Amino acid sequence: MELRALGGEGLVVSAVGLGCMGMSEFYGPSDEDESIAVIHRALDLGITLVDTADMYGPFTNELLVGRAIAERREEVVVATKFGNQRLPDGTRLGINGRPEYVRRACDASLERLGVEVIDLYYQHRVDPSVPIEETVGAMSELVSAGKVRFLGLSEAGLATIRRAHAVHPISALQTEYSLWSRECEDEVLPTVRELGIGFVAYSPLGRGFLTGGITSTEQLAEDDVRRTSPRFAPGNLETNLALARAVGALAERKGCTPAQVAISWVLSRGDDVVPIPGTRRLAHLDDNLGALGVELGAEDLDFLEARIPKGAALGERYRDMGPIGR
Repeated sequence: MELRALGGEGLVVSAVGLGCMGMSEFYGPSDEDESIAVIHRALDLGITLVDTADMYGPFTNELLVGRAIAERREEVVVATKFGNQRLPDGTRLGINGRPEYVRRACDASLERLGVEVIDLYYQHRVDPSVPIEETVGAMSELVSAGKVRFLGLSEAGLATIRRAHAVHPISALQTEYSLWSRECEDEVLPTVRELGIGFVAYSPLGRGFLTGGITSTEQLAEDDVRRTSPRFAPGNLETNLALARAVGALAERKGCTPAQVAISWVLSRGDDVVPIPGTRRLAHLDDNLGALGVELGAEDLDFLEARIPKGAALGERYRDMGPIGR
């Protein structure tokens, strides 16, 4: 497994990580035993970065990850997040970046995960009502207390990133990045590179769309959030299917799968970029990791650029883009 550094503080992870969100919520029903088997298989294959958050479930995803890594803690870089505050019944309370909440959320995550220290602790979304200096100040206290090793932000804006990094080194920014979500290339990616911050790319498969396996929302479970996603909406979906077909065409030419092309493309963006494709299926995990053996040459990259230029996807990434880029 290739390794990549995130930031300049010593955080080194596998070139491909594992996103665990869908094992507990958002993409329809899942099987807990298979999800744990997926995490174990990922570790067997050399994945070290395992990504979760307290709001996934809510709370149940951290419990699941904790059970899965209980006997293999030393093999794992555990990443989790706080800030999207929810009640156990799923009720959303909004974004919370208050220092007292940061400390409380960290203690709760440590307990659910069954670990003594969180390797990478992200603010999931920025709270506009709390100065970022106060939130990151509380996060840095967790580092000093030995409860957290490295700090991260997710979907933060340029000014926030700079202000946060001035308080305490930020090792990673996690933001959506894929062939159909390239907005970060304009300013965010250059900024984190200037500051020496690593980039963790979530949804590198476009929420599964770039695999070519989704052609209609009728294929999705009733509670699958993609049913209400703007990019899967009628009108947008039909146009966006051309993007998936382009990925499929290149995959056929190279003798690999569309998922491998999509992940390989993200890997090609730089050795400071680490994609974390999510899956809850063993077969999909093996497929995703096959991307490490797929090399996209200049001709391949030109093919994708011509057919999937920046901004080609129709529809916003989320129904509510308000919390993004604050």
